[in-house]
Amino acid sequence: MTEGQAEKPETAREQDIQAVSRTAQILGLFGPETPELSVAEATRRLGLKRTTVHRYFSSMISAGLLDRVEDSALVRPGRSILQLGSFTLGQQRIIQMAPAYLRELALEIKVSIVLSLWGASGPVVSLVEEADHATLVTVRVGSQLALNSSQAKVFLAFLPDQFHADRLTGSLPEPQRAETRRRIEAIRQDGMSSNVNHRGICVLAAPVFAAAGICATIAAVGTERMLPEALDSREATALKAACKRLTKEMGGTWPEATG
Repeated sequence: MTEGQAEKPETAREQDIQAVSRTAQILGLFGPETPELSVAEATRRLGLKRTTVHRYFSSMISAGLLDRVEDSALVRPGRSILQLGSFTLGQQRIIQMAPAYLRELALEIKVSIVLSLWGASGPVVSLVEEADHATLVTVRVGSQLALNSSQAKVFLAFLPDQFHADRLTGSLPEPQRAETRRRIEAIRQDGMSSNVNHRGICVLAAPVFAAAGICATIAAVGTERMLPEALDSREATALKAACKRLTKEMGGTWPEATG
């Protein structure tokens, strides 16, 4: 089969798979020794037609996967790839750095402390530090949290891509959608979220920022007798202070608009 024949998959699904595969192949050409790339070099290394590579370069530039190098015919990884790389490194770093902060908080306010990272469609519980208390409220690592959870609302308030946040909240039914968006706006002002559910469980949640933006949330979880809902409580103040310290260590910036 010739290269030209291989470029004509039979079905739409095969076309989609081929496009993803070719995009991955092009991105895989970049590395420490190849920070920039030309159409000619990519054509040679991938064994494709020059017109095919040129077409993929143009589409990837439009999508933010590649950027043109000024005053040259070269391209380099684009803003979307750099943002994703920064986000991934931030997740790895915070998993290494956060446990000490979680232990300190659990000892100080005597409730379980939960760190969540943003997954494909919402927060995923990634670390849990359980308090030494007769009454224990905890969350399983790996749990996917709902979009109306305190942690999700904090993420949605500060995600760099607010169009994505709006699409997610738009999937909620009314009146939950309106209430969630109202709470998100309040979180931007307060810097954190609090909520007591129908079972009497209180969750206080605050963001942690890295250089690329929000990278995690830390939440305190306990019964409403153990954990006050008020955002000016001792427990809420301790949680916010820990998140601000961790933000500084992560190289992030706490938004000035928040408390």
